[in-house]
Amino acid sequence: MRAPTALTPDRTTLDLLTAAADEVRDVCGTRIGDLVRAALLRTLTRTISVDETGSVFVITGDIPAMWLRDSTTQLAPYLRFLDRSPWLADLVESVVRRQFEFIRHDPYANSFNDGPTGAHYDAEDLCADPAVWEQKYEVDSLCYPISLAHALWKSTGRTDFVDDRMHQALRAIVAQLRLEQRHDDSSYRFERTTAIPTETLTREGRGSVTAHTGMTWSGFRPSDDACTYGYNIPANLFAAQALLAVAEIADEVCDDPDLAACARALSTELQSGVEKFGIVDAPDGSSIYAYEVDGLGGVLRMDDANTPSLLSLPLIAPDVIDRRIWDATRMFVLSQDNPYWFSGSVLKGVGSPHTKTGRVWPIALAVQGLVGTPADRIRLLRMISDTDAGTGHIHESIDANDPTIFSRPWFSWAESMFCELAMAVVDDVGSTPAGR
Repeated sequence: MRAPTALTPDRTTLDLLTAAADEVRDVCGTRIGDLVRAALLRTLTRTISVDETGSVFVITGDIPAMWLRDSTTQLAPYLRFLDRSPWLADLVESVVRRQFEFIRHDPYANSFNDGPTGAHYDAEDLCADPAVWEQKYEVDSLCYPISLAHALWKSTGRTDFVDDRMHQALRAIVAQLRLEQRHDDSSYRFERTTAIPTETLTREGRGSVTAHTGMTWSGFRPSDDACTYGYNIPANLFAAQALLAVAEIADEVCDDPDLAACARALSTELQSGVEKFGIVDAPDGSSIYAYEVDGLGGVLRMDDANTPSLLSLPLIAPDVIDRRIWDATRMFVLSQDNPYWFSGSVLKGVGSPHTKTGRVWPIALAVQGLVGTPADRIRLLRMISDTDAGTGHIHESIDANDPTIFSRPWFSWAESMFCELAMAVVDDVGSTPAGR
């Protein structure tokens, strides 16, 4: 049995993180700087453990399982330091190795246990694999590890982690995304006995009916809620971007031109499917990206706080989106036309059907800032910091009228997004003190 221990960053890493927090403090004020420093250290020392073999495990904060998505996004603020901190580069490499081992084990699962412990979100789920916490198939769960691996390679030049096992996993990802272009040919099913409809799939676990569109099917959204329609547009565009990264790794690291060609071809097919089926009319008559479609006329016009979201597309799919369409989509998302846009006395922003009506997500506020103007970034950074209810933590969702009402007292993904936004403000302003 593994004996995991908490991590202790080395002096170089601590100095880098302290200096980054100090820059935030100089630009944004003491309290925001203190929140950033605490969050940067908390993610490293309280969500990540390592065993005697060097294998790492990353929890979400308040749930003792490792999500492929969260374990990537939690590390996002540290990527800018990889070229100056071998300790952080080693950590990210270890996380990438663990993520791809999970994908090799079960490419349909979204979250895993630290070994075959038998722990499950719901012990009655169809998937009884003792290593799997939950087997909700979410396309972004395959894409996030690819993006992390690509960032590690580009930032450090390291290639040793792209070994035969990871190479096999990349091939398996491309094959699975292609298989799920025709979901009824797949054996994947998810059923859960529950009164909550978003916690299970219809049609005996197959999900709602879809037509072939060239896009790839997803059972669940990045929120872990079931898709209303099978083709999630943000996930497909994220997959199209991730496949370009697979092609680049295949060409330059794996010496596998066949994999590169397959990845590029599939990326093109996903983009074509989105262009044909995923661009719809907004209430004002403009053309926008839908959130989900089924290829049979079913369209969901909305956005969710969880990424990949429509709002986040310039961050996660910059090379495959139509910026004109996205500009119109952004206006839709940040308006009352989006059914999950909430406005109250202390907060206004994007929420989620995953949480209660009227709750805004700090993750979405951070994304809104990161794709917005410098003025947007500082305004939204302050909005997030002013609504932590004095806890020193960034939460999952917050009541738009009362910041003392929130979900998840410690949500590491949200804290990392807050740190990213704060450091983007520093990038905008430089070292000039502002907004104290």
